[in-house]
Amino acid sequence: MKLKILSYNIHKGFNIGNRLFVLKEIKTALKEMDADILFLQEVQGDHSHKKWKIDNWKTAAQFEYLADTVWDHFAYGKNAIYPQGHHGNAILSKYPIMKWHNHDLSLHKLEQRGLLHAEIKIPALGGKPIHLLNTHINLLEYQRIKQMRMIQDYTNNHINELESLLFVGDFNDWTKKAAKLVLKEFQMKEIFHELYGKFPPTFPSRLPVLSLDRVFYRHLKPVGSMTLKDGIWRKLSDHLPVYAEFEVIE
Repeated sequence: MKLKILSYNIHKGFNIGNRLFVLKEIKTALKEMDADILFLQEVQGDHSHKKWKIDNWKTAAQFEYLADTVWDHFAYGKNAIYPQGHHGNAILSKYPIMKWHNHDLSLHKLEQRGLLHAEIKIPALGGKPIHLLNTHINLLEYQRIKQMRMIQDYTNNHINELESLLFVGDFNDWTKKAAKLVLKEFQMKEIFHELYGKFPPTFPSRLPVLSLDRVFYRHLKPVGSMTLKDGIWRKLSDHLPVYAEFEVIE
């Protein structure tokens, strides 16, 4: 069977430049893609000021609004916390989430980061577990490398090396050094690198030149992948989404 996933930094529901609030348009575009699992970054969990000032804010918890009737199961990792509210990473899934945990990756107060780990089981595969890791790591290279080591320790200690895994998110990895570390030491592959020999540019969405977003995997068979850059996608977040399909190995 195929597993369709999509990773997207939704920029808290604002378009590039923060001029327009476009969460409704993001929701419509995501529903049209109909992925089985969404890995979302910069998701607003709550904001006491904006939900009163913006007419179409809809809901404080953006992950609940986006999940709606399509993705019945979701997990949210609260990372950045401030007086008005908080934001972080979210995983939305059509398959039951058996358990989840948010692992703190913060190195200082200015960048509060986390690794959201959820475990799903697909009934058609006899309940075989698939681990989902969603992250958004720091802007400075040496800090990203330190966080990758933290993630490596976490996966080694909490995930069976024989089980299927997806490690996805906004890595801010424009130098590609974090990606090279994962490919060399994590026993994982990256789907764009594996299929096309390169990482796709995803930022900024209007004219993407930097490759920041990644889809690493283990014990899954890659089928296809693409950046979503046509139509409305360039008018939404400051990132382009990445889409990938895998065949689940029984």
